[in-house]
Amino acid sequence: MAANGIGVPDEARGEAAEGLALGALGWLLGSARGTEAGLTWAAAVPGDKANFTLYHGSAGIVHVLLEAQRHFGDDAYGDAAVRGSTAIAAAVDGEDDCSLYFGLAGMAVALHAVHLQLGDAAAGAAAGRALDKVRSRFDGERWGAMFELLFGNAGIALGALHAGDPELAVLAVEPYLRTANPTPGGVNWANRPSPSRSHHMAHGTLGIAYAIAAVGAAVGRRDLIELALTGAADVVSRNEAGPDGFVVPHSDPPHRPDLIERYSYGWCNGPAGDAQVFRLLGAVTGDPAWATLAGSCWHTVTHCGLPRQLRPGFWDNSGHCCGTAGVLALACDRHVEQADGLGFADVLVTDLADRATADAGGLRWSNHEHRATPSTLDPLTGWAMGSAGIIRELLRFARAATGRDPAYAVPWPDHPAVSSGPDFLPPG
Repeated sequence: MAANGIGVPDEARGEAAEGLALGALGWLLGSARGTEAGLTWAAAVPGDKANFTLYHGSAGIVHVLLEAQRHFGDDAYGDAAVRGSTAIAAAVDGEDDCSLYFGLAGMAVALHAVHLQLGDAAAGAAAGRALDKVRSRFDGERWGAMFELLFGNAGIALGALHAGDPELAVLAVEPYLRTANPTPGGVNWANRPSPSRSHHMAHGTLGIAYAIAAVGAAVGRRDLIELALTGAADVVSRNEAGPDGFVVPHSDPPHRPDLIERYSYGWCNGPAGDAQVFRLLGAVTGDPAWATLAGSCWHTVTHCGLPRQLRPGFWDNSGHCCGTAGVLALACDRHVEQADGLGFADVLVTDLADRATADAGGLRWSNHEHRATPSTLDPLTGWAMGSAGIIRELLRFARAATGRDPAYAVPWPDHPAVSSGPDFLPPG
């Protein structure tokens, strides 16, 4: 019996995952457009407009190219990352959005990563220019209507922290000290211009708490860490899964209940992402209660039925944000930190293999939207819903399965590094 508990040698499983990633990298590079400024990608293929964001576009793709360069030792991926960063740098001056996932902060993260890993000074200078623009657009409290991780202050703080600007990170999170709303369980925030209160990573309290804790740990601000703990306590108080699991509704009062399911299980609005916050808080504080909560999240993730398609809309996404790749990231975290093994991770990789489309152009994934006709969506290239986010986790799984270093080549802003104790500090 292999270490992953399913009777298949880990070496063979790792090689299979690596093969999937290679095929997907071929499709990803084949989808790029060469321009005078460098390489660009559209969010969807076929697509029209170049996208430079961390969520759908070049910034997220550059990250996976850096992962591939380190994983395979192949400078062709590094060269493509540099060409992608050149195009991102050229787009900085025309970008109006400042956010982590849809604007300048995320572009800066990718540019900074190219500078660090490949020594590209031009990318480093462009990252600084992008963050200068972000700083200049701060109104004293926020950058726009949204006040959370994907679009707002929390994400901008994490982007600034990971791109080497802790002062901007502090500037972004300090407004949360002034705007916290007391609740019976702790505090939360009005994270969008409506009465709804969302609870999870993408748009909710836990995403904000993650950013506040990461910045507080990096700069030695105990007041920020305490605020993050109080925000997380609010969400913990809403757990509906009993003593073993962890499930919290999307939002209270429900936000757009006609479109958004009350309970989700992925990174964005479910326990796969909630566990990442609890991992960070455990590493920052040394309190084992947070590891217990992360374990409760893992119990729910492994018992809710995913990745089987149990009903329309469940489980229809292979991507990182609300699909299988984001769960695979947590599965590999658990393998390294808790010695859980790779049994469930292997289930996820097998599912990714079964859902992939492969032909002469390479390998990619199409998600599904059961409320649309046709329900099969065009394949996407980027981190959140596309091949880039899936490739990143397949490569890490391959290393973990074959006994190589499971650390990422490039840290992701809202994904804590694996840690065996309270000495962890986020990059800063």
